[in-house]
Amino acid sequence: MANAKFYGTGRRKKSIARVYLVPGTGKITINKRDIDQYLGLETLKVVVRQPLVATENVDKFDILVNVHGGGFTGQAGAIRHGISRALLQADADYRPVLKKAGYLTRDPRAKERKKYGLKSARRAPQFSKR
Repeated sequence: MANAKFYGTGRRKKSIARVYLVPGTGKITINKRDIDQYLGLETLKVVVRQPLVATENVDKFDILVNVHGGGFTGQAGAIRHGISRALLQADADYRPVLKKAGYLTRDPRAKERKKYGLKSARRAPQFSKR
């Protein structure tokens, strides 16, 4: 693993995360800011670290992330997806663990488009008999 750099792309809703894994001490940097500065909620930090905990790699890799689009929750999900894919690049033996936990599956849920004749995706104008 001399000078190794592993890459993974993660997506969720409108968020896209480009994740690089570099052998290191476990420092997570998101958009050139520390994870504690970037993500306010503790639950989102837990979500981001889930694949590392599952594969027992918490202090083996430094993680560099570029993420854009969506909100914080979608970005955290995208980062988790990207980290999982990058871990597969590092070692294919992690696949059963990550697959069973569901970290390799791209969450297909997204915003539904607005349809004509309606106020939003499904909300119809108020009905009045007279």
